[in-house]
Amino acid sequence: MSATEVSPPHRPLITKSRVLWGMPVMLLWGYIAVALYMTGDGIEVAFLAKYVTQIGFTPKQAGMLFTIYGATAALASWLSGVLAEVYGARRIMAIGTLWWALCHVAFLSLGLSQHSFPLMMLFYGLRGFAYPLFFYAFFFWIVQKTPDHRLASAIGWVWSMFTLGYGIIASFLPSWTIPAFGFMPTLWMSLAWVLAGGALACLTIREEPSEGAPLASKVPLKDQLIEISRSLTLIVDNRDIALALITRVICNLSLFGFPVIMPLFYTSPEVGFTMPEWLRIYGAFFLVQPVTNVVWGLIGDRIGWLRQMRWFGFVGCAMASLAFYFIPHLMPGNMFTAIIGALFLALTLNAFVPMGAIFPAIAPEHKGAAVSVQNLGGGLSNFLGPALATLFVTSYGTQGVVFIYAALYLLAAVITCFIRLNQPKGANAMEVFSAAKAAAVHEEMNDLGLQTQKS
Repeated sequence: MSATEVSPPHRPLITKSRVLWGMPVMLLWGYIAVALYMTGDGIEVAFLAKYVTQIGFTPKQAGMLFTIYGATAALASWLSGVLAEVYGARRIMAIGTLWWALCHVAFLSLGLSQHSFPLMMLFYGLRGFAYPLFFYAFFFWIVQKTPDHRLASAIGWVWSMFTLGYGIIASFLPSWTIPAFGFMPTLWMSLAWVLAGGALACLTIREEPSEGAPLASKVPLKDQLIEISRSLTLIVDNRDIALALITRVICNLSLFGFPVIMPLFYTSPEVGFTMPEWLRIYGAFFLVQPVTNVVWGLIGDRIGWLRQMRWFGFVGCAMASLAFYFIPHLMPGNMFTAIIGALFLALTLNAFVPMGAIFPAIAPEHKGAAVSVQNLGGGLSNFLGPALATLFVTSYGTQGVVFIYAALYLLAAVITCFIRLNQPKGANAMEVFSAAKAAAVHEEMNDLGLQTQKS
């Protein structure tokens, strides 16, 4: 059965989707499209740094590519939901697909092929805007189309598709294509995955004619950006949100920073793995995440979100980051022990599952702004992880960067002791996060509606 949401006079009616096994049926092909698109976007993550150094650039220059990419992806992640509301999710997803394709072609043909580092920086940085436009516009579509009481499962599905594409397929696939075809053909192959995902989403998901056109003609983008910028004031006004933001930035440092330095370390003569072997180790890191995400969610709801993140997340990640470096250093070429280290790191990183729930729980009266701060923290982590690796790898080496990450994880564990959080009794972390995401979208829609009426 489908339900229709009753909207204010200034909003078109939004048709809710029938839900099957937790997934909105209306968006089924969009979920598959996310897996395809994110496969293409993630194919080069685990080997690009190695390839860039092989063609004559320094590890620091390789890190700079990931740093600029993280900066543009952070900005796009913050704005993509607004753009989807103003211009329509389908249009933003199409722009995200075409933008990615054009920048990727320019990156490969004008940058990598010509060994021009300025052009590599330019086009890889510009490409960072693309995937958040596609992914978070679809995320907006999910919140818009899914009945509120089924939103947790619908969001869980999209993150599973993200992990399947970006983490699992994109990690294992190059381990076979690089030996067979080489680095550059593998990079070109990613274009087909992204175009297939973009085309599938834009051509198969239909919008009801009764829902009307997007609000671009009614509401200036400037006004919406002003509304979103208000979420930054919450960081100043709410001490606990500010502390939580610091922990949010730190929690994924190794996730985004290790692809800059670890391909070089694992495939060095000192450690002795081949590139296909490293890619399989990196793939094992993602292989367990669909299960461990669920398990940590259940554990966190029982023992406490902050307690789990403090001990199993931050302290655990400090230990796991060191293990991910020292295990192959002490036992070079041993695939079994290297995979154990990767699984240990994945297990501890996934302990941060409740992170999305603590922000709206800290500021329940400003859930939309709290979710925006959480998204900002995720984007800053995407930037800071590679930035730290780039900044310190030349002076202190891979070992020095790993110790810096470990120290920051321990600092974050201490910071969690000062965050005041009343965890909702009987509440599930995913439900809190999903409800807050819905609240954030509805707040944006209400803001737009008010602005339209005033104009």
